[in-house]
Amino acid sequence: MARELDNALIPETFTCHCLRHSKAMHLLQAGVNLVYIRDFLCHYSVQVTEIYAKADSKQKREAIEKAYTDVTPIEEPIWQKNDGLLDWLKSFNK
Repeated sequence: MARELDNALIPETFTCHCLRHSKAMHLLQAGVNLVYIRDFLCHYSVQVTEIYAKADSKQKREAIEKAYTDVTPIEEPIWQKNDGLLDWLKSFNK
């Protein structure tokens, strides 16, 4: 019915496997543990389910952002408030 409404909604090669894979990816993106996805798909082992666990670009970006640690100090260094030291250092630039 959806294909009759708009042919672009449903691809020509549409299988039950596509539905299972799509649902597994949606669950994974929602943060559902792979063990539960394995049970949902009735797989024998998590290794079989890992085939579905391909990270998309959004997940990769989020993982990189979570792994990022800010290397800049939160507080301003003491030497930046020392005008005499800064003037002395700037004198070498002339």
